[in-house]
Amino acid sequence: MKIEVLGPGCPKCADTEKVIKATLAELKKDAEVVKIADIGEMVDRGVMITPAVIIDGKKVCEGKVPTPEMIKGWLR
Repeated sequence: MKIEVLGPGCPKCADTEKVIKATLAELKKDAEVVKIADIGEMVDRGVMITPAVIIDGKKVCEGKVPTPEMIKGWLR
């Protein structure tokens, strides 16, 4: 599984990455977590508001820091 966190490096983007990694650890799930800060790539992928989360090529969240409950739902 590949989880991409898209954002320029703002505090919300950092929080998004942190909560994803903490939730993965809690669930004992393995995933590649990748940070993407390139604005051009974000636009190419249809992201207009950051932070955004893409799991295995599918955008699941945009414009807010996800909660652990949201992330658990995506991982089911």
